[in-house]
Amino acid sequence: MWSMKNNAKSISEAFSEGTFFAIGLNYKKADAEVRGRFSVSENVQKDILTAGRQSSIQTLTLISTCNRTELYGFAHKAKDLIALLCEHTTGSISEFEKVAYVYQNQQAVSHLFKVGTGLDSQILGDFEIISQLRKSLSRSKKMGMLNPYMERLGNAVIQASKRIKNETEISTGATSVSFAAVQYILARVPYVSKKNILLFGIGKIGRNTCENLIKHTKNDHITLINRTKTKAEAIAGKFNLVVKDYANIQSQIAHSDIMIVATGAKQPTISKELLYLTKPLLILDLSIPKNVAPNVKQNNLVTLIHLDELSKVTDATLAHRQSQIPLALEIIKEIEIEFSTWAQHRSFAPTIKALKNKLSEIKVGEIDNQRRKRSDFNQEQAEVISDRIIQKITTQVANHLKNSNNNPKETAGLIEQIFKLNPEHHE
Repeated sequence: MWSMKNNAKSISEAFSEGTFFAIGLNYKKADAEVRGRFSVSENVQKDILTAGRQSSIQTLTLISTCNRTELYGFAHKAKDLIALLCEHTTGSISEFEKVAYVYQNQQAVSHLFKVGTGLDSQILGDFEIISQLRKSLSRSKKMGMLNPYMERLGNAVIQASKRIKNETEISTGATSVSFAAVQYILARVPYVSKKNILLFGIGKIGRNTCENLIKHTKNDHITLINRTKTKAEAIAGKFNLVVKDYANIQSQIAHSDIMIVATGAKQPTISKELLYLTKPLLILDLSIPKNVAPNVKQNNLVTLIHLDELSKVTDATLAHRQSQIPLALEIIKEIEIEFSTWAQHRSFAPTIKALKNKLSEIKVGEIDNQRRKRSDFNQEQAEVISDRIIQKITTQVANHLKNSNNNPKETAGLIEQIFKLNPEHHE
């Protein structure tokens, strides 16, 4: 969490920086190639913050993952943020505008709540994004690019994320193929930590499966085989695993209890001709198209599970997660209302303070006038009574602004005109 400093700028001054915008692109309209052109590393994020600070942008934070790049900040025009992003990436403004979205003020707030709580993620309920948001907000604060409004909003989104994770089941169950594969193994293979596991193919799905295997099975009998051995060695070195040559695949299959196939071949790479088994073998084919020929099932020792069957696990999980959306939205609504109420109240705090100062000036002048006129004037008692009247008046005005159905900004402006106030927008 980020606590506000005593000298932090008020909400009124935050909005004097311009309009609060959320601009970005994500997996819904931009393919991986386009997203890649607008992706920003941590170093580039710092460069963007620095460039923003040197321009008219005083509050800014960024999120950049494989599925989205987004900027949140105050600017006079959305194109100021768009130009800032495009200047530091390889994408163009015209390309960005084809796939982008731009939200402002309350819409931008609502969008950040959905992003930070995993409701806008490619995999519903993915809470990895909240750690990205934490880091981004922390980086912005260290660089002096986080005003109280954005800081409080970030805290509210983090709070919503925690509550949704704890109070709903929106993040339960397996949603990735690699995790579903490991869950399948854990559910059906006894003493899995003692089994010999062969992983053939170390593309993205293969790498993710490897990580999940190590994390959840506690198995140190995992062997990697890849057509390009050096790639397998790079992965194996990371996890301290064994690598074997592709030429040895037949003997390794015979030695294995579980085989996971995750290659990118266009034709089956595993067929019954490679199988010389003396014990049962579970084969999980995670490849698209299928890389294990159907004829392996002619061997009575083989159990073959394909990606389609594992997808049913993830489909069921996602269906359950979908059922949790109304609960998540209720939590978001509650916290978003709390944030909006706070922001609204803070926006007219300078007016109340200026009114109190104005009434205090009137009090001082009137007490001084009465003190000169009356020899028996009790200044101490007059001070107490006047201060109580001022407190009651300012409290009444504050409550009216909080509860009025009218626009609080317009009402505050009218009060400023009547009393000729000049609110100072700082704490």
